[in-house]
Amino acid sequence: MKLLLVNPNTTQAVTDAVQAAARAAASPGTELKAVTGRFGPLVIGSRAENAIAQHGVLELVAQHAGGCDAVVLAVSLDTGLWACRELLPMPVIGMTEAGLLLGCTVGTRFGIVTYGRRMGPLYRELVESHGLASRLAGIATLDVTPEQTFSDPQIVRAAVVDAARRLVDGDGAEAVLLAGAAMATLAAGLQAAVDVPLLDGVACAVALAEARAGLKLPRARSGSVSPTGGRTVVGVSSALGALFAGGR
Repeated sequence: MKLLLVNPNTTQAVTDAVQAAARAAASPGTELKAVTGRFGPLVIGSRAENAIAQHGVLELVAQHAGGCDAVVLAVSLDTGLWACRELLPMPVIGMTEAGLLLGCTVGTRFGIVTYGRRMGPLYRELVESHGLASRLAGIATLDVTPEQTFSDPQIVRAAVVDAARRLVDGDGAEAVLLAGAAMATLAAGLQAAVDVPLLDGVACAVALAEARAGLKLPRARSGSVSPTGGRTVVGVSSALGALFAGGR
């Protein structure tokens, strides 16, 4: 089985963290291909940057998804998720979508830890878009940046543990999702310090992608996620244009 890991952020360190988390979670024999955005934000931190990153996601899957059995969106806002499902014939799994769904299997309510106060409302909207608002205990935002995960890891690790404990003790979270691609690989090392399961979205997405690919469910032939078929777009790469036209 071959999985494509798509990081539309242009920071290679994020892709490296994602790939390490995916490799730790993948089944023996699963091949991983990780790609990084060529344009757009260093790390998504706003709706405007996320809008640019959606184009980046589509360009990356157009160029690299061929021959893969499933695609994992290694970007915690699940950027371009439903657009990819319209265009691609293989399963596409968002890392936060996967973390939320698996979180529902280990507790009645989950909490989310993410970077920056500005991002809290975006994750609340994302949870609502997945139909899981009633299961959300709360969102804790960190007063650190994604970049500090690589430059000051001990500071970030301490902040994540503190935030997770607040969600458990103050909000009644029975599982906590670390929402941020830069946080990939942190959950396992911090689990002993938190009394409920810590969920790594990348690991959850890899497990779900393998399951979806193994089930070999047919693609919908009608409805909003059926193939777009014959659409014409201009000013994009030839690979992306072919996807819109139904060339793959």
